[in-house]
Amino acid sequence: MEPPSANRQIARAAGTVMLAFLFSNLVGLARQVVIARAFGTGGDMEAFNAANRVAEVLFNLTAGGALASAFVPTFTGLLAREDRQRAWKLASGVANLLLAALVLTAGLAAVFAPWVVTQLLAPGFSAGKQLLTVQLLRVLLPSVVTFGISGLIMGILNSHQKFLVPALTPSMYGLGMIFGVLTLSPRMGIFGLAWGVVIGAGLHLILQLPSLLRLGGKYTVSEGWRDPLVRQVGKLMLPRLFGAAVVQLNFWVNTLLASYQPAGSLNGIVYAFQLMLMPQAAIAQSIAIAAMPTFSRQVALGKLDEMRSSLGASLRGVLFLSLPAAAGLMLLRRPIVALLYQRGQFTAESTELVAWALLWYALGLVGHSLVEVLARAFYALHDTRTPVTIGAAAMGLNVLFSLLFTRAFAAIGWMPHGGLALANSLATALEMIGLLILLRRRLNGISGKTVGDAVWKASLGTGIMALVVFLVDSRLANSSVVLQAGIGIAAGTMAYSGVLVLLRVGEIRSLFSAIRSRLTSHRAH
Repeated sequence: MEPPSANRQIARAAGTVMLAFLFSNLVGLARQVVIARAFGTGGDMEAFNAANRVAEVLFNLTAGGALASAFVPTFTGLLAREDRQRAWKLASGVANLLLAALVLTAGLAAVFAPWVVTQLLAPGFSAGKQLLTVQLLRVLLPSVVTFGISGLIMGILNSHQKFLVPALTPSMYGLGMIFGVLTLSPRMGIFGLAWGVVIGAGLHLILQLPSLLRLGGKYTVSEGWRDPLVRQVGKLMLPRLFGAAVVQLNFWVNTLLASYQPAGSLNGIVYAFQLMLMPQAAIAQSIAIAAMPTFSRQVALGKLDEMRSSLGASLRGVLFLSLPAAAGLMLLRRPIVALLYQRGQFTAESTELVAWALLWYALGLVGHSLVEVLARAFYALHDTRTPVTIGAAAMGLNVLFSLLFTRAFAAIGWMPHGGLALANSLATALEMIGLLILLRRRLNGISGKTVGDAVWKASLGTGIMALVVFLVDSRLANSSVVLQAGIGIAAGTMAYSGVLVLLRVGEIRSLFSAIRSRLTSHRAH
């Protein structure tokens, strides 16, 4: 039986999160433009990106997605059964243990930073660049603690169907970094950017505190590991933690390999990956974040039929948005990168470095987007082991592909850092296929007919859109990047939307209906 109310709830929540993510993406884009203009793809920026990689690894291993995937289903299940007192006791216990783990991990990383950088992270850097990386890492480490606690609060708010404020937090992080570059960097250089990260992490946390306090939850000095529900979260988190470690190992290997490649290679993959993540966040993360509490509630109440339908609707939404976004990024990569970044210290050579990596990363946008939703469906089923096993295998292949493709690209005469991006895209595609097959088996189907319908309609629309964009881009080859990017995006959007309207795609009709009703209500007021 179709659960229209659940699907509408996911759609409304996803729309809210998507709008907030779009705003956060604009801030993130402004952040990247400001950083690129100030530091380009030079040595200081490579040192910062390497140091930031360590901070991100520590965050993802101690908190991040590993914690959310284990905490949210358990916490939501208690709320669904109206056991609020037990839910807040669980949150308190997890918060206490998380804070202790984060402080200890960050402290050890600060002490052993020189060894980590010179021996494990960037042995290919010069001695001066390694020293700068160590210094930047020590500045960045407090943000790991702040982000960890903020991530837990985000999970609590999402479990209460509060999505807007958590989705706006990345914009606070971006504003902190912009402040660091514009205000601190003129006097402190690259250290201004590092302190901007710390400030942004603080804003990320502070923005959520009023919403958390309004929930009226009670903090308790909990029993820690003696609490059986805290232990349950820990058991659910362990497989995900292993998977996160494998993913971070892959990013670490990329950093290590890029440290031996031509100057600017590490910056090329970092800028390109961040560009690919912008549509991925707006499309897939917004839908996945909105869907997970609904999935968890449906599982807690034993309504797997409703979950299948909700999952199918979520996958359709992701496909209709991610396929054209991937094609657009691939076709318009150069004018987009040049338009956004090419000024100040960011040269035409920098544009080529980033655009080359973006070509190969964009191939993986659909895979990255679908994995977001598929993995959360497993987490809602209290199964962290399956997506972690598949993800670990895929990321293991990613490391192998990285070694093979960088050598192959260099042998052909191509820039080798593109091989790192292609390795990531191929491994993620294999991960998506594995999750899809196993989840279909686990749920006895995933509304395959409706998902298949979305695949061929989105593919047809994307093919026609790609042809239009290619023709427009060819005609405007000698025009400014503003015209190339702007007209290319506008023409592609109109072509794709037109095809979906002609194919009578339900999501398009629903969107137009929602816009009409919103306009009507505004006129009435």
